[in-house]
Amino acid sequence: MRASHLYAPTLRETPAEAEVVSHQLMLRAGMIRKAAGGIYTYLPLAWKILKKIENIIREEMDAKGGQELLMPIVQPAELWTETGRWDVYGDEMFRLKDRHGRDFCLGPTHEEIITTVAKTDVRSYRQLPLMLYQIQNKYRDEIRPRFGLMRGREFIMKDLYSFDRNEEALHDSYMKMYDAYGKVFERCGLICRPVEADSGAIGGSGSHEFMVIAESGEAAIVYCSECDYAANVEKAELLPLEAVEEASKQLSAVNTPAVKTIAEVSAYLNIDPERMIKTVAYQTEKDIVLALVRGDHEVNEVKVKNELNCLVLELASEQTVKDIGSYIGFIGPVGLKNVTIIADNTVMRLVNAVCGANKQDQHLLNVNPNRDFTVAKTADIRLIQENDPCPRCGQAVKMARGIEVGHIFKLRTKYSTALAATFLDENGKEKPMVMGCYGIGVTRTMAASIEQNYDKDGIIWPVPIAPYHAVIVPISIKDEAQMKFAEEVYQALNKAGIETVFDDRNERPGVKFKDADLIGYPLKITVGPKVVNEGVIEVKSRRTGEVRHINIENYVEEIGAFLKKV
Repeated sequence: MRASHLYAPTLRETPAEAEVVSHQLMLRAGMIRKAAGGIYTYLPLAWKILKKIENIIREEMDAKGGQELLMPIVQPAELWTETGRWDVYGDEMFRLKDRHGRDFCLGPTHEEIITTVAKTDVRSYRQLPLMLYQIQNKYRDEIRPRFGLMRGREFIMKDLYSFDRNEEALHDSYMKMYDAYGKVFERCGLICRPVEADSGAIGGSGSHEFMVIAESGEAAIVYCSECDYAANVEKAELLPLEAVEEASKQLSAVNTPAVKTIAEVSAYLNIDPERMIKTVAYQTEKDIVLALVRGDHEVNEVKVKNELNCLVLELASEQTVKDIGSYIGFIGPVGLKNVTIIADNTVMRLVNAVCGANKQDQHLLNVNPNRDFTVAKTADIRLIQENDPCPRCGQAVKMARGIEVGHIFKLRTKYSTALAATFLDENGKEKPMVMGCYGIGVTRTMAASIEQNYDKDGIIWPVPIAPYHAVIVPISIKDEAQMKFAEEVYQALNKAGIETVFDDRNERPGVKFKDADLIGYPLKITVGPKVVNEGVIEVKSRRTGEVRHINIENYVEEIGAFLKKV
């Protein structure tokens, strides 16, 4: 490609709307342009990158037995109603009506459609296992689309669905995808870590997220450096923490005027937060819930929602708290009625703890959970923190930031039961298909790659997904010898399979060098006076900055070898 013909309108200034590095650099490098909030046009450079990512994904999916198809974006509401998800997805779903008033949606995911496809034609266990996938646009009406391609309303995704006879076969399919995902992201040049995760609105039980490690990541993950445990903080398991052993004391009240927060109460009463009970009131679609955790921890709302099997979990309003007989800042589990109490397992081990007294400006001392209040459920509901013990080996865990680029789920029979997708086993008995779901965010992978590979000058593309492998920059377009040799190099490298851009624009060399660094070509080949005077060309690695002076007699082989090392 000649730069004079390449549609890559670079920008010198960073647009004010761009918050994260990937968004900033893709706009500046002429890769994307905004059509509406969370909706973008992919310009030629970005589209080449996306196609390379897609091809890597296809190769790895096909290698595991996946078969590609294409499903409709517009989906009938009836299928979603059958699985109970028409209401669960809420406002995130783009909904529309046809001219006859029938309800449809723009597909945020395709479990309903693919299950219907499979149940139509799969009759026997001999047709299983089956893995079907597509690479297609998805639509989710995010309340706050932000961070460019990280959280958009229209995005490209690969979704594969597995159909198996039983749990053992599902596990085999799941592990095939687990392995394939590792290879996909490794081939894309990304540092990626699989972590245990919550299944969310997709449903089922058992899932892993694949996280690209990056400081800008919106998700927090924990990992153990002593064993291979890693998890999203929302999913991370927590072992109960032991409390100080002592004899229980008599319950009593103490005045705490205008002292509401854990930190304030701790300082006022000179009591460590780990000896306090934090009580958070929530409103669900069913009732009022009090979630109890130790004072030095936070409530994990995802775990609470899963434990209570509720669809809605919102902080209770001040009026709601008054209606149940308490006050914001002074809520506690002792004496409250008409509420459901769920306690973290560590809370139930506390002795002589402190909590709100449900009276204005008062707290209770010497609260003993098993004596002073009753809970509906005890569970692991606290949010993990750095240095908490690893649930596998007990060593202190560490935290990092990650960008989710892939997610795999064991759906089991959630959708096959709801949609009557069955098969006949070897004994002629009808059974529901056992399913898995496996997604990769294609556009998100491109953005995540930038978040992990950039410097002050621009993008540093990994070679496998770079839009072009190299750019040739002649120092002077008026020098016939330089231009003639640059043309020769351009033709020879492309013929050898090294995708190359020839920057033939009538611009200053400095402008061309800045654009080359901004766009992130892995190699920059400078054709200058040394070609004529010394018979060498200068080749520089974008990633390492290493410069090699290569003899013009065997430059194709040497540039190819250099490219493999950058």
